[in-house]
Amino acid sequence: MCGSHFNYSAPIMNGNEETSPSLTLEQKTAFAFVGMLCIFLGLLIIRCFRILLDPYSSMPSSTWADGVEGLEKGTFEYALA
Repeated sequence: MCGSHFNYSAPIMNGNEETSPSLTLEQKTAFAFVGMLCIFLGLLIIRCFRILLDPYSSMPSSTWADGVEGLEKGTFEYALA
């Protein structure tokens, strides 16, 4: 059996003194990482809503047939023969 016991003693208050528990380096790093993830998620949500509201603004103005030389648009079937 696992017999690990955690002894937690509450901070002793002397008069008007209040001791606030400080964060460890790992906790600060974890909070910073979670904060950056939340900011990244917020930016992605904003980008997705912009694409949903105006989907054609993110598309390039050229089409796949602009680079075809010697063929007119819509004559791809004739080029195969």
